[in-house]
Amino acid sequence: MNIAVIAETAPAKTLIPVIEKIDADVLSLTHSQMAWNLLKPYSLEISAIGESRRNGAVKRGNLAIGSLVVQDTYRTYNQLKNKFIDLVMTCGNAGDVRKGIAAAKKLNYPKLHIEQDIYNPIEMIAYADLITVPSSEYQKKLKKLYGIENTINIKGYPQAEYVSRQSLIDVDQLHKHYGTDDFYVLFLGGDTRREDIPEIIHQVELLGKEILIVPYRFKVDYISRFITKRGIYVIDGDVDLISLMNASEGVIFCSGMGVTIEVGALSVPSVKIKGFHTQHASNDLALSLGIKVVSPYDIGVAVDTMKAPSGRRLIKNGYRASEKVAELATNMSMFAGECGGFSSFRKIWNQRKKFK
Repeated sequence: MNIAVIAETAPAKTLIPVIEKIDADVLSLTHSQMAWNLLKPYSLEISAIGESRRNGAVKRGNLAIGSLVVQDTYRTYNQLKNKFIDLVMTCGNAGDVRKGIAAAKKLNYPKLHIEQDIYNPIEMIAYADLITVPSSEYQKKLKKLYGIENTINIKGYPQAEYVSRQSLIDVDQLHKHYGTDDFYVLFLGGDTRREDIPEIIHQVELLGKEILIVPYRFKVDYISRFITKRGIYVIDGDVDLISLMNASEGVIFCSGMGVTIEVGALSVPSVKIKGFHTQHASNDLALSLGIKVVSPYDIGVAVDTMKAPSGRRLIKNGYRASEKVAELATNMSMFAGECGGFSSFRKIWNQRKKFK
């Protein structure tokens, strides 16, 4: 069996437990260096389909973004054609999904998509042959919101299995490396609005704790300009985020599903900041795990009362979910129904307009 996976970093962590359970040759495509590093050991072949886009002070215009998407979709198409692919697998709501499904649709390859945020999916999932969701509630909402019915409930998040099996860097080693054993991690992920960053940093400065900031898609110099007190450090370059969060006293994060699953599986005390998407499946998951979801102005109060979430069930369900997706991947014809098509595409597109 020949499988192609198209993924960024967090989706790669979701897909790895699945592809480990499938007897297949894997072609991996990504524009994320971190995803490249994660997927390479599992891939017969791996290729880049563009470059990672970091957020700075200036927002790209629609024409520039559209041009980049077209270029990367063409790269994806060229990487997939003439490869005799039996299945294309995607996950998440990043641009890689759009490019992957668009290219696979043009090539008439079967498409399986793992969806975790039913409030803000990528519009191209309307053309996936089969879509998995983590709960029956989300299965119903996909049908109600977008008219998508070709779904299977896998009852969990495969990424939780990935987190539970990681060899973590020794806590004492990390404490020694950063020169402190009492710090919080501030993660500014893809759900972070640029305009919220000054207030987020101001509020964490008021905590009076040492803070290690992981800027993710933001440039270090852009984040650094808002720091006014000592003890606040921005980590430049790639970092073993799971190990770093595990070694911390707590995590403050403005991100989506990936980090929410990670802090839940690690059972590390956490606070989630409301970000770009006020309604997001990661907020639902955080609340179900006992993680507070707050505005930037309420960070201090939330941190004072935050507790460690219980990740045992999240991990258990993650194992079962990855097994279910692997089963589906090898028996697509038994489950796939008619895709949502243009009608669903248009409904998702209109929903996404609310977040622009």
